Amino acid sequence: MDVLSEVLAVSGVRGSAGARIAAAGEWGIEWVRDRDAVVYAVAAGIAWLTVEGDAPRLLTAGDVVVLATGAAHSLSSAPDIVIHSCDVAAAEEARRRGDLLRLGDGEAQTQVLGASYSHDPAGSTPVFTLLPPVVHFRAQQLDTTLADVVRILGAELARPGLATHLVLDRLVDVLLVEVLRTWLASAPDASASWWGVLRDPLLMRAVTRIHEDPGHPWTTEVLAREVATSKQTLMRRFRAFAGTTPGAYLTRWRMDLAAHRLRDSNDTLEQIAASVGYTSVYAFSRAFSRERSLPPGRYRTESRASEQPA
Repeated sequence: MDVLSEVLAVSGVRGSAGARIAAAGEWGIEWVRDRDAVVYAVAAGIAWLTVEGDAPRLLTAGDVVVLATGAAHSLSSAPDIVIHSCDVAAAEEARRRGDLLRLGDGEAQTQVLGASYSHDPAGSTPVFTLLPPVVHFRAQQLDTTLADVVRILGAELARPGLATHLVLDRLVDVLLVEVLRTWLASAPDASASWWGVLRDPLLMRAVTRIHEDPGHPWTTEVLAREVATSKQTLMRRFRAFAGTTPGAYLTRWRMDLAAHRLRDSNDTLEQIAASVGYTSVYAFSRAFSRERSLPPGRYRTESRASEQPA
C-alpha cells in the first residue's frame, strides 16, 4: 500500500498543464489569488517571482517553484517592471493548442512552464496547505528524475501530438509527486503535520495498516501491537511527527472515505457506516457530524447539489 498515492487519490488532487511562457525584453504578468496550487519550472533564462506579502525572488534556468496556496503573484523580467493582469483566455488557448504565451518584444530569452493543481473538497487532508506558501528549488537541488520531467513537459507543450492532453495530465501528476519527494527529502525538520507520517518509518507502518483496513476495530493498543511497539511510543511518535493522535488520524481518514461514498454512491448509511468501522448509524452520524459539521444525510444532499452544473 502506497500511503501518499492513496491520500492524493482520496484528496482528489488533479493537475492541469499550463502554457509555455516565452518572454523577451521587458515583460511582466500577474495573477490574482487562486484556490489551486501552482508550480512553475524555468526552462531557460531568468524570471522574477513576486508573491503577495513576500519579497521578489530570482528564478533561474532549471528552478522549480511551488505556490502551495495559490497566492496572488507576478512573473516579470525585473522586480520593478510594470505588471499587467493575466489574459486568462489567451493563456488557456495557448495551453489547449500547445502554443507559446508570448510576453514582451523580440526573441524569447526566458521560457517558463506552468501547471496548476486542484483538490476535491470531499477530502480533508489539505495536501498543499500543509506545505510552506512558497517552496523554491534551485536547479542544483533537483535530482535527475525531476529535471527530466520538467524537460519532457516542456517538449510536449512545444510540440503537441496525438493524445497530448493525456500525456500532459500524466506528466503534471508525475511532476507533483517528484516535487513532493524533493521537498520531503530537503525539509526533514519541518513542523509536525500530516507530512510527518511520511518521515517516520514506524508511523508509515501504522498508517499503512489503517489504510489497508479502515473498517477494522482499531484501538491505539491494537495498532501498536500490529507495528511491534508500545501504546505510549506510538502516541508519542504521532504527536511529534504528525501533530495528532492515532485515533484522530483514523477518524479523519474514515470520514474522508465516507464523504466520497456519500457523494458518489447510493450506498445506504448502514453500508457506509459498516465499511468504515462503525456498528451503528447513530455512532457513525455523530462522528461524521463532528468532523464535517454536517450530518451524513445533509452532507450527501449538499455535496451532490454542488456537483451539479450551473
